[in-house]
Amino acid sequence: MPLPVPNLDDRRFQDLVDEAKRLVMQRCPEWTDHNVSDPGVTLIETFAHMTDQLLFRLNQVPDRLYLTFLNLIGLRMLPPTPARAPVTFWLSSPARVPLTVAAGTRVGTLRTATAESIVFCTREDLDLVPCSLATIRTPVEPESDDARDGDSAGFAAGNADPAETADRSRLLADGRPFPVFRQRPRIGDTLLVGLSAPVPGCAVRLGFRGRAEGVGVNPEHPPLTWEAWTGDDGWTQCEVGLDETGGLNTSGAIVLHVPAGHRAGIVGGDRAGWIRARVVEPEEGQPPYTHSPIVDGLTAATIGGTVEAVHAEAVALETLGQAEGVPGQQFPLGHSPVLAGYGPPVVETSSTEGWQEWTEVEHFADSGPDDRHFVLDAVSGLVLFGPAVREPDGTLRRYGATPDKGAEVRIRGYATGGGARGNVPTGAIRRLMSSVPSIAAVENRRPAHGGVDGETLEEAKSRGPLLVRTRSRAVTAEDYEILAREAAPEIARVRCVPAGRDAGEAGGVRVLIVPAAAMEDGRIAFENLVPPEQTLRRVAARLDRARVVGTRVALEPPLYRGVTVVARLVARPRVNIERVREDALDALYRYLGPLPGGGPEGTGWPFGRPVQTGEVFGRLQQVQGVELVEDVRLFTADPVTGARGKEAARIDLDVNSLVFSYEHQVRVEAH
Repeated sequence: MPLPVPNLDDRRFQDLVDEAKRLVMQRCPEWTDHNVSDPGVTLIETFAHMTDQLLFRLNQVPDRLYLTFLNLIGLRMLPPTPARAPVTFWLSSPARVPLTVAAGTRVGTLRTATAESIVFCTREDLDLVPCSLATIRTPVEPESDDARDGDSAGFAAGNADPAETADRSRLLADGRPFPVFRQRPRIGDTLLVGLSAPVPGCAVRLGFRGRAEGVGVNPEHPPLTWEAWTGDDGWTQCEVGLDETGGLNTSGAIVLHVPAGHRAGIVGGDRAGWIRARVVEPEEGQPPYTHSPIVDGLTAATIGGTVEAVHAEAVALETLGQAEGVPGQQFPLGHSPVLAGYGPPVVETSSTEGWQEWTEVEHFADSGPDDRHFVLDAVSGLVLFGPAVREPDGTLRRYGATPDKGAEVRIRGYATGGGARGNVPTGAIRRLMSSVPSIAAVENRRPAHGGVDGETLEEAKSRGPLLVRTRSRAVTAEDYEILAREAAPEIARVRCVPAGRDAGEAGGVRVLIVPAAAMEDGRIAFENLVPPEQTLRRVAARLDRARVVGTRVALEPPLYRGVTVVARLVARPRVNIERVREDALDALYRYLGPLPGGGPEGTGWPFGRPVQTGEVFGRLQQVQGVELVEDVRLFTADPVTGARGKEAARIDLDVNSLVFSYEHQVRVEAH
């Protein structure tokens, strides 16, 4: 159990007043009016109030000493991390000349009467490259003479034979129609579209004119995928933002979001930025192509582009001041806290040879007197240079080099802001806050993720004893969790469990990562709970250095158990029934949620805790406007397929499992 904190003086205001009145009775018996209306009693209460404040400050001394001890062992609070979202910039008209959306362009959410705009900044330049249709190739029947004009490069193979594609550019120019695929389309048949230039990260609109010959295909789910050539990585899938053709069966527009790795390639002697439409296996229950669609015309144009934006205010360059030439000097930053996960800041000092770059380290324990090292306290916003420590023999040892006296000190490449409020849902970023010509609109087609608030003082105090015990070595499950949080502050929750009971898994651990994801009305898209690859790589590298030799570490998301609640409520008289229903659904999604803010204690649903009908009854009864909770039923659900399981009064979860709310249903009746 934790050590008890001593209370140095437990007297309170009333105790002080009563004690003063007792002393008055002993030393001044002629003072008999002790009512609050007496001026003397007013003075007593005034001094008692002031003394109570002094005692309160005195009782903070143990906390102050505790925090001083945490500073001595090098504990630093974890800073906030910024949310990230891909932001698409839409042009007012198709691009005719190259256009660059510069890094640092500011976009944000709409400002409302109750909330300020949440600002995002782009990290890199976005080049919007104009394009047009250069060439087009389609499959031919194997016995056709056109096959001799086929692809000679070979990179377009995929599932289709590259020798069975032919150049149709002349037919397209003459206005003569031709089939998109073979007469009887097969899986792997490919339509190759050659753009006049590669368009990495751009949104391309294909104007398709054709006839409805591809009968049998569900236009909502056509067995078709669009891909772009990305060089050594081969073909990479394009996101389809709009398809008015129903799988190339009617005339209309197709908007493709081309991946950032789009490269030029050579097919049949033609160099172009290639994209392709490929016939794939239809989804379960969906029909395949029975006849090939017919193309009458095709155009291409760049209408936008996508780049990553972060919820942060970037500081490109900031001058911190002049060095005094003494060890241990500190420089405060103009903005704090400094965000984690944005990128390593660079500190430079001036010299006769130019600007010298210094290296950020976690501490100065391994720094020599000539090492240009610095430590950044991200939360307080301090840049610290190495101190000098007097050794037992009287000599002075320097831990890290000291900037020359009079040298200018500057920092570049850091950011401030961040936090969980940046995890905005899809479509929330709609405001262009920087002036960019020819840009008509912006939007985030995916929710922002990765924003986590900074560590609180109470959380840091709880982590202190674990840091003393761990000392950068992972032995216990708590050690793995602490080191994972330090390596990736942007994760929302982390849990370490044994790998399994099988002999082959003995000596291993599983670190379960729950990323910070966007919530809309308390609801989370299931695909947003997959941890980003870069986060997993950073955590894996940190744990690999700290793990005990022979311990196998597996990083993965938890096993999510879908839960569906079907409830029937009775509303109070004269209450809006629809409002009660929305509040009840919101309460269920938040309560049965894996992220902080949900669960019984607001920290997320506990790992392995079962879901019981009684708890749901109690939570629904707390909803404002609910008179009675008539009925509550629990069902298991598969969050991937949507299949519902059997009804159960209690849903048990494994130790590595978390609950996931899936399609709750609430019916509210009038009283």
